[in-house]
Amino acid sequence: MIITNVKIYTEEKVFIPGSIRIEEDKIQEILLQKEQRSEKKEETEFVLDGGGNYVIPGLIDLHFHGCKGYDFCDGTIEAIENIAKYEALMGITAICPATMTLPAEELKKILSVAAEFKRRQEKTHIGSDFLGINMEGPFISRKKKGAQDERNIIPCSTQIYRQFQTAAKGLVKLIGVAPEESNAIPFIEEVKKEVKVSLAHTNASYEKAKEAFDHGACHAVHLYNAMSPFSHREPGVVGAVADSPHVMAEIICDGVHVHPAAVRATFQMLGADRIILISDSMRATGMPDGNYTLGGLEVTVSGNHAVLTSDGALAGSVTNLFDCMKTAVKEMGIPLETCIACATINPAKSLGVEKTYGVIAPGRKANLILMDDQLEIQSVIKDGKIIRR
Repeated sequence: MIITNVKIYTEEKVFIPGSIRIEEDKIQEILLQKEQRSEKKEETEFVLDGGGNYVIPGLIDLHFHGCKGYDFCDGTIEAIENIAKYEALMGITAICPATMTLPAEELKKILSVAAEFKRRQEKTHIGSDFLGINMEGPFISRKKKGAQDERNIIPCSTQIYRQFQTAAKGLVKLIGVAPEESNAIPFIEEVKKEVKVSLAHTNASYEKAKEAFDHGACHAVHLYNAMSPFSHREPGVVGAVADSPHVMAEIICDGVHVHPAAVRATFQMLGADRIILISDSMRATGMPDGNYTLGGLEVTVSGNHAVLTSDGALAGSVTNLFDCMKTAVKEMGIPLETCIACATINPAKSLGVEKTYGVIAPGRKANLILMDDQLEIQSVIKDGKIIRR
């Protein structure tokens, strides 16, 4: 396949007119406009006229829970498959779904099913590529539990973490902790070479969060949400993230979880290379308003708000990652080129898959989105095949 007449998002994070040649599931060649020659085309090749649209890498969501009525923690092949199908059609062509805070034995079963789905997907290639699992709980704080079920919160345990990893067959890429809780710092020291440790649902002070980062934690779950607040005398987790250059931070740009001014300030404070756009979407994404569940708790959805029915706490989002990226550009004033990187190459680097995903370059996966100047999807290409047009 050759995709012609497009503005290509390059590794330099700029758009350049040109064409893309794809062979099987890989990008074979990038031809800039001045280099294009008619003799490059083989007679048997399919040519897709991009109509002058933008072409960007398929997005990667490394923190979300579900969509279209399904949740990753449903723990079934059917749920994961339907989630992967929806995400791919929305331009999120690689995923790393997140667990909720559930009983450890239940989590092990969910992780085992995920490992089986991964095994099957390597043969079927159905839906978004399953890159790993982001464990948001159960090693978190009751004081900042958010929409997590506090009955299932437990202290950090290396033994339990390794049971999780065994059940998942090594697919756990991120494990969340609240560093102020017992055994958290020794836990970070012990597992940091095996898995990326994130700060999640934590009431840690600046000092305790900085200690965790200094001991090897390298990621922050949905910055500002479910964590100690950022203020001028007590900068909390956000301040510790800012002072720890090796740490990458997730942020939800759905227009609900973080004010646009705070999003802009965060980009100025951390720099674009350290920010990862996530959706944190739950099963109501792509569904009508109504009552749903998240981690065993009832959630009420109205418009783009999802809250716990019991106390009104925010319960994830109902916005997919592509629409979060669009919101960041159109409503928050973040440059398009910056937002694309934060939803493609940055999560790829965090997951250690940047040699395969996240950029448009020869040898990389042919997972692409064509979109117009209003940021509306025109086509999605997955593994070198058009799956939405």
